[in-house]
Amino acid sequence: MKYVLMFTSNPELDAAVPEERSQADMERMYEWFTTNDAHIVDGGAALHGADTATTVRADRGAPVVIDGPFSEAKEVIGGFSIIDVPDLDAAIALARTWPSLDLPGNAVEIRAMYDDEELFGQ
Repeated sequence: MKYVLMFTSNPELDAAVPEERSQADMERMYEWFTTNDAHIVDGGAALHGADTATTVRADRGAPVVIDGPFSEAKEVIGGFSIIDVPDLDAAIALARTWPSLDLPGNAVEIRAMYDDEELFGQ
């Protein structure tokens, strides 16, 4: 089954992490992707900060463009990846190995993906 892993963090807490630690985490993330390559369908991407976000939403039926993220949450999605594993337990086991989980405010959100049959009944 395919799942999206969304890597979240808190930008305020991230700013307090020393540069050496940030660099070491980037290296560990690269190793994580290499080690888990057999389960990764799409390596996804790292995202620019939420301060660069633009949101389009409806206001009285008309699309309106808003500078900034959709959500006011403190945690933001910093990147994502798509994995293919047998079940949710396997997805959880993989997410538990994410190198940056030991940093304050970091998390991995797991979402199951619909396949065409589930979505379109085909």
